[in-house]
Amino acid sequence: MKKLYVLILTLIIALSLCACGSNNDGNTGEKRIVTDALGREVEIPTDVKSIVALGNAPRMVTYLGLADRVVGVSGMDSKDITPITAYAYVTKDQWKDVPLVGTDSMGNTDYYPEEIIAAKPDVIICTYTEDIVKDIETKTGVPVIAVGMGNLFQKDYDESLMIIGEVCGVEKRANEVVDYIDSCLADLGKRTGDIPGNERPTVLSAAATFKGAHGIEGVRITDAVFEAINANNVAGKENGGPMGAAEVSREQILAWNPDYIFCDYGGVVLVQQDEKKDKAFYSQLQAYNNGKIYQHPSSTNYYTNVEISLANCYFIGSILYPEAFKDVDIEKKSNEVFKFFLGEDDFMGELKAFGADYGKVKFD
Repeated sequence: MKKLYVLILTLIIALSLCACGSNNDGNTGEKRIVTDALGREVEIPTDVKSIVALGNAPRMVTYLGLADRVVGVSGMDSKDITPITAYAYVTKDQWKDVPLVGTDSMGNTDYYPEEIIAAKPDVIICTYTEDIVKDIETKTGVPVIAVGMGNLFQKDYDESLMIIGEVCGVEKRANEVVDYIDSCLADLGKRTGDIPGNERPTVLSAAATFKGAHGIEGVRITDAVFEAINANNVAGKENGGPMGAAEVSREQILAWNPDYIFCDYGGVVLVQQDEKKDKAFYSQLQAYNNGKIYQHPSSTNYYTNVEISLANCYFIGSILYPEAFKDVDIEKKSNEVFKFFLGEDDFMGELKAFGADYGKVKFD
């Protein structure tokens, strides 16, 4: 009897130790330290198997092939997802049962600690400021890795991808994504960098998406897509404008009066409606009179679409500098980009079916 008692006690202790050394996902309990974008040293499991992704992190983890590890996500209701939010569209079925544990709609950040805890993630990855990061960590007890929101085509975006790659053990894929972006930018720069200034038509990025859709007055003052193709942006910093995107007056648009206007698809219907009401204004725009107002899939929708922005570079470049892009099949190139980031063979077909493809804006 005594031997049986000792055996049972030994088994109980062994099981207790196993329980303490593992979580519900089967993690061994081994830990490591990772430094996040805020310079915080965060202790995380050696093997990260489950992620809650907040802010712009859902898009980044999708690019890195980590969608299957997501157990909680911030985003929009599935009924509102369209091909314009590319990462969310291709993961819609995969994430249909993944709980929404936060939202950043219209730039308003919110997160739900109870839902995050219930999702039992190994780590939370987010693109928030330090005060919010600390609040999430305190309320959930889950390690939080902060990465930068990332500026399009800039090093801070690369760094965010690399940190997530390190956290989740997919450094190889993170390097591939960074290298792919850099190779496209190098190609675009080679095609457009030596074009003489007098051969660069003036351009404006209008109907821009920022905190919602805008009509023609919604302008990207600085535009990474234009910068990537060395476009002559009439609203650029050199013209005294502020950074980012803003609503500008019609008088300012007339003063700029660019050769070409490129519109986010999300704002095209507003431009079309506006044109019907105020043809007098549009008739003063040379881009309107010359049939040079174009649409492209929105570069921004629930944060910046990197894959769509890269494809837009090639489309806009082919319109402004046809000779420099004469060897590029825009649909084929776009699908190459989408395949790399999203794993879809014909995502351009999805955009076309939605009406968000490339072409001239149609006016009645």
